[in-house]
Amino acid sequence: MNESIVLITGTSSGIGLATAVAAASDGATVVATMRDVAKAGPLRDAAREAGVELDIRALDVTDAVAVVAVVDAVVADHGRLDVLVNNAGAGHVGTIEQDSLEEYRTAMEVNYFGVVALTKAALAHLRASGGRIVTVSSVGGIVGQPFNEAYCAAKFAVEGFLESLAPVAASVGVSVTIVEPGAVNTEFAGNAGIGAALERVAGTDYAPALDAYVRHARATFDPAAAQKPGDIAAVILEVIGADSPPTRVQTSAAAQRFVGVTLRDLDGSAVQAVTSGWIAPDRTEDAAG
Repeated sequence: MNESIVLITGTSSGIGLATAVAAASDGATVVATMRDVAKAGPLRDAAREAGVELDIRALDVTDAVAVVAVVDAVVADHGRLDVLVNNAGAGHVGTIEQDSLEEYRTAMEVNYFGVVALTKAALAHLRASGGRIVTVSSVGGIVGQPFNEAYCAAKFAVEGFLESLAPVAASVGVSVTIVEPGAVNTEFAGNAGIGAALERVAGTDYAPALDAYVRHARATFDPAAAQKPGDIAAVILEVIGADSPPTRVQTSAAAQRFVGVTLRDLDGSAVQAVTSGWIAPDRTEDAAG
């Protein structure tokens, strides 16, 4: 039985919704947050069907003041915080010549700075509980993908931030895990702005390549081919319950194969073996490779 106090962002649909219900079904006290609680209907329905209760709260992860307030309120109301699940995110399809810089900044605010803000606000509480940070990234945080420059840049930043933080957090008793799904059958792909991107590049030199990408994306995100949100939630629950959670975990064999193109250290252990040595108090030589 999992008796953790778990804070999850981005729970109105998809992976966040599935994770909130699964964690509560496993016995955790779940604080499920979303930007607009008016969209909590599907989450409430899923919780009711599963026979569990959730503490649903509003949180815009790009609002740093609100982030601190919500984290502090969770600890005040529930006594502690054991697990932070950074799940909130937003896709963006496009390419730099056609996109605005503001669109890039928005992608970074939601996908990267939201993770940074939640992590910063939660760390003191997680140190007190010996807790853990679980962040939903993407295979797009390891392998850059065409017409996903803004999204992949943000996810690469997430990966760099958390891989760098992991040994530091571990030194004070907090574990850090990055979860990397591949294609998942959620509303996420539909909200990535593919239609708007097609309109922007229509008649330009980029149109043939984007058309080809969209065909590929639609085939990849076909319900028969993609993972289900519950599949990702199951991986997240394994991480929450693990005695020694990995620094990095892919959610399917296909995701492992894909990131393996550039990443052979699948569980992050080799990198951690090096970087942990950099901050060891009794270090006597430079461990930099």
